Amino acid sequence: MLAHEIDYQIYGEEMQYVEIELDPQEVVVAEAGSFMMMDNGIQMQTIFGDGSQQQTGLFGKLLSAGKRVLTGESLFMTAYQNQNMHKSKVCFASPYPGKILPIDLTQFQGKFICQKDAFLCAAKGVAVGIEFSRKLGRGLFGGEGFIMQKVEGDGMAFVHAGGTLAQKELKSGEVLKVDTGCIVGFTKDVDYDIEFIGGIKNSLFGGEGLFFATLRGPGTVYIQSLPFSRLADRIIASAPKSGGSSREEGSLLGGLGNLLDGDNRF
Repeated sequence: MLAHEIDYQIYGEEMQYVEIELDPQEVVVAEAGSFMMMDNGIQMQTIFGDGSQQQTGLFGKLLSAGKRVLTGESLFMTAYQNQNMHKSKVCFASPYPGKILPIDLTQFQGKFICQKDAFLCAAKGVAVGIEFSRKLGRGLFGGEGFIMQKVEGDGMAFVHAGGTLAQKELKSGEVLKVDTGCIVGFTKDVDYDIEFIGGIKNSLFGGEGLFFATLRGPGTVYIQSLPFSRLADRIIASAPKSGGSSREEGSLLGGLGNLLDGDNRF
């Protein structure tokens, strides 16, 4: 194997974290901001790109870092190496409520395609790159643009899904229609495109957007019930306006409560 062979354990239900067990000198790389805790003796190092063993020289590192910029990610990742003479552990946490999905790339022909903000961490040697779409419709209306993220190699990678995670096994030619934001990832043989919902009433008043994704088998697809964009929209919609009280979320009764309390702000 080119990638480091790591052991892991996932803990929790709604707010999960993954515990990675490293043998001496083994390394795991992770997105900035995902670190939770680690044993003494594990060394942190900021690196360009994904730290995969395929990178050689300054040019390779700059190319890898540039690919991450195209996906909207940071130029840097963090590598955690076990400097002890015994096994040590490091933990990475989910960014918001959901599930952590372990991906054994040896079971997916060495490649897995996912939305650009789903990647959490991976064994050193796993390459984190970009997946360009050659279809104009997907690029313009797919929600993820022309670019999605891909992880390649023969090691373990971990991605995060919001809410509840659903796994669908598609047969050859079988089609699954999904909200564009609800896709976590899929195997490399799955064909992904965008379809217009159609109908004036659906388009103007349906509240589900103008497009959904069509995923055609064969392959495996992972779907999330709570995309971060949907969670963020609800939080923003519920936030008090201009320093107003949270009691206003009760509409008319909330406003009357403020009036009775001497609060005239509406």
